[in-house]
Amino acid sequence: MDERRNDISNSKASIRYRLLAIALVPMLVILPILLGITIYRWNARFDALAVSKVNDDLTIAHFYIDRMLAVTEERLAAVSQSARFRDLTAGGRVATGDIDAYLKETANDRGLDFLYLIDSAGKVIASSRPLADPSPRWDWPVVKAALDGKSSAGFDVFDQNELSALTPDLADQARIALVSSSSDASFTGQQENRGLVLHSATVAVWPDGRRGALVAGVLLNKNTSFIDTINRLIYNEASLPVDSRGTATVFLSDVRISTNVNIFEGRRAIGTRVSPEVAEAVLKYGKTWREQAFVVNDWYISAYQPLLDSYNRRVGMLYVGFLQKPFTNAKRETLVAIVIAFGVAVAATVPLFLVWTTNIFRPLERMTRTISAVETGDLTARTGLPKMRDEIGQVASELDRLLDQVQERDAELRLWNTELNQRVEERARALQMANEQLETTTKQLIMSEKLAAIGEITAGVAHEINNPIAVIQGNLEVIQSIVGDEADNAKAEFKLIDQQLMRISEMVTNLLKFSKPQEYAGALERYNPADVIGDTLPLVRHLLKKTTIAIEREDRASRLVTMPRTELQQVMINLIVNAFHAMPQGGKLVLRTFDSDVDQTPGVAVEVADTGSGIEPAVANRIFDAFFTTKHRGGTGLGLSICQMLVTRQGGTISVDSKPGTGTTFTVWLPEVF
Repeated sequence: MDERRNDISNSKASIRYRLLAIALVPMLVILPILLGITIYRWNARFDALAVSKVNDDLTIAHFYIDRMLAVTEERLAAVSQSARFRDLTAGGRVATGDIDAYLKETANDRGLDFLYLIDSAGKVIASSRPLADPSPRWDWPVVKAALDGKSSAGFDVFDQNELSALTPDLADQARIALVSSSSDASFTGQQENRGLVLHSATVAVWPDGRRGALVAGVLLNKNTSFIDTINRLIYNEASLPVDSRGTATVFLSDVRISTNVNIFEGRRAIGTRVSPEVAEAVLKYGKTWREQAFVVNDWYISAYQPLLDSYNRRVGMLYVGFLQKPFTNAKRETLVAIVIAFGVAVAATVPLFLVWTTNIFRPLERMTRTISAVETGDLTARTGLPKMRDEIGQVASELDRLLDQVQERDAELRLWNTELNQRVEERARALQMANEQLETTTKQLIMSEKLAAIGEITAGVAHEINNPIAVIQGNLEVIQSIVGDEADNAKAEFKLIDQQLMRISEMVTNLLKFSKPQEYAGALERYNPADVIGDTLPLVRHLLKKTTIAIEREDRASRLVTMPRTELQQVMINLIVNAFHAMPQGGKLVLRTFDSDVDQTPGVAVEVADTGSGIEPAVANRIFDAFFTTKHRGGTGLGLSICQMLVTRQGGTISVDSKPGTGTTFTVWLPEVF
């Protein structure tokens, strides 16, 4: 009894210490959470300030470009209103040499790539440099506005021809090879030939009242002085941390055409492309990008803004940004300092609490690891804790006992599952085999029934046809005997009738051979298939009257075959008639015979090719099936099936090659018999 009381007392003391630890632990948890929230908000505010700065930088760059457009417009207007310009255009006539020199001097002083004067019809009167085309494109909105009396300036995209029309030098300057943004800067084999031009025009009025326009432009492709000026204006020495650097770029579409971003030391990243995410947001949707972005080979806090041309189309982008790494390093250093300070504070206060909680956490961690191991599939994992008298020790012992039971149940379930899977697989295999046998038997039964029906029909038809043939032949002989010598006048007609009766008789015999081929066998003659084609064509000549079909023959076969003539003739009639039906609007039928070897077996190939509508692949796979037909009326679906049976019975093959819209070619191959 005293021993039990001591156990209860020890248990209460243990719980007391543990409750004390549980009361103190939240202090160690809540404080880091609050500190983390503070750091998170500080980090977000820091990032917001960086984005705000780059947005201000973009605003400055935008104002600079707007001011540059305005200054270019004002300076151009000043040139057109200058006294020297008026003197050179006085008297209604332009001194071409003098005004050319004046325009060249003005263009050099103001950094213009081209400057020319046009009249109201767009004809160039004078130019700062010789133009490759005396009539360059002049229907730009800025030029048309100037001809209407209003000075304007903007961005325009000149293609290679338009630049070459001004001067080949500009076309060469605009040409930029697209390169990879990786360190090797390997060329992709493509290039950007267009040029982004700061385009300006102002009205020019001659003293005699005539009106024209003074047109100027600055090509921004590879114009590093332009972009360096923007960069110096925004990012002076005191505007960024020591290790950071500011960059600026002008894009034509998604290609950098002027930038101070280096792809590697000493080389600017002209020709590299912006990331797809930025291009989609800015160029496709017209948004302004204000966040971090990967620029060429490093992360920058960036701002991108679409550039609009004089047609108000998004043709490029303006970018400013500064290297993110120094700011990231500064945040990291600050965070490390905070963490170190917090660690020192915790190290000074926590050891005392750790001593109290060791006896709690140690077994709990052991049980946690055991549960994790069991969850990953290791059912042999156990806590391995010694027997303890407190609640945690009892829980650990109970956990080990439950895990023993789980392991036993799992082993039984796995055994049952293995047996069940084996039985299911056996049943599935048996069911699959039975299903395959059932399908095969069903197909054979259907084919047997169809062939049996054909055999009965064939026997009946043959019997019914043979009787009239015998009567006709008998009466034909009677008529010849009655007419006597007069029969010689119709000798050819009587002979033709007799031949056709014999042909009908042979067809009836072939029908019987089809239904009962085993009952018909005999000596076969060797012949050239071209002879059968020659005998077959007169029998289908009547079909040519219904359409305009040209027949071509190529008889190049030298080998002989032994397939019964009537059977080969039946195959050829079927293929030729099908070819006629495939060309209702006319066409060309080509009949070829040539020697051909199949699997090193010599033989003869007979081709029947038409220029009809062709056969779809799904239909071509089934055309030799019995009772399959594409003719909604008048087709039985047995023609090609019987042809295949007749050919294969002789050891040959029949195949089809067809493309919808180009025609169909049937090839019959028969082995040569010596």
